[in-house]
Amino acid sequence: MNPSDAEALTDAQREEFHRRGFVALDRLTSAEEVEELQAVYDRLFEDDADIAEQDRLELAGELDGEPLLPQILNPDHYAPELRDTEAYRNAGAVARCLLGPEVVPTGMHAIRKPAHHGAETPWHQDEAYWNPDHEHRAISIWMPLQAATTANGCMEFQPGSQLLPVLPHRRINPAAQGLVLADVGAVSGSVACPLPAGGATVHGSRTLHYAGPNTTGEPRRALVMSFACPSRPLAVPRRFPWQRPERP
Repeated sequence: MNPSDAEALTDAQREEFHRRGFVALDRLTSAEEVEELQAVYDRLFEDDADIAEQDRLELAGELDGEPLLPQILNPDHYAPELRDTEAYRNAGAVARCLLGPEVVPTGMHAIRKPAHHGAETPWHQDEAYWNPDHEHRAISIWMPLQAATTANGCMEFQPGSQLLPVLPHRRINPAAQGLVLADVGAVSGSVACPLPAGGATVHGSRTLHYAGPNTTGEPRRALVMSFACPSRPLAVPRRFPWQRPERP
């Protein structure tokens, strides 16, 4: 591990991540870079942006023809400058600090909650979307490009849920591509994580998490950077019946 990787988090932050399954960071990048990233981000979500259909997702359906929770997969394919940022370099250092030197980047996605009617991101585990035949060690680093608050949909987590197996999930609704925990009664004592612009939350692939609706007059922008160690086949494969034949 490089010295810069070892210093990416304090001992207390590393302990909090491993104990609770998540940690909140006040700063991943500068205010100046956040402003630059906002401009790149907003261009990606313009109606005439040249984004491949398979990289446009709508996780929650539509309201009067308008998407409620639009996402863009692989935004760095369309804006490579996203990889040449302080935020991305610092995210990589955080990932290596938590998972070790074998960790590799596994992609980005951008989530935009429209003003006034942006839908909640319901309770789920990221691993519920993944290949059930493999064992995963992975994290997601969620960075807002404006202040994230309970009013516009900051991240919320269930402490200790990283120790759970992958719980049953279901589709949010028949038209949606997103998943929701089948029994939200498994969630109690959740912790909300408001953040300044350019801060970040870091969570593991089994950590239960949620983000509320956006009730404010401005869109809520978030950039997610994902990292993982190489996955390994399980001796006894699992079955995730909520996944479609074409695994997300």
